[in-house]
Amino acid sequence: MKSTQIEYSAMSRGYYKSIVVQNKSVSVVKERNAEVAKSNIDDAKWNKIVDAYSKVNLESLSSLKAPTDKRTHDGAAIGNLKITKDGKTYETAGFDNGFPPKEIEQLVNLLVDFAKE
Repeated sequence: MKSTQIEYSAMSRGYYKSIVVQNKSVSVVKERNAEVAKSNIDDAKWNKIVDAYSKVNLESLSSLKAPTDKRTHDGAAIGNLKITKDGKTYETAGFDNGFPPKEIEQLVNLLVDFAKE
């Protein structure tokens, strides 16, 4: 996973969050134009991320169906998962923040945990 970058973002008119994981480090931005908070990821958490990532089918990422659609009427921020591996980018369609497609739920939840700390 050395050449892989995983980014989760969620945004709406009044909400912004960006979490980027790469090489056992994480960068978190909790609001627009805010400072980036960087930290290292401990081995236990990193192993969970690697395990969750290994279950994601990159080729089908763009076709995953969102389980809810509150984002269509400003009922939820728009969530997005983007994975860049070996220079190629794979990205989901937008989904409701907090309600990712089940195929990526474990990975997204691990990333969102960094913004809670």
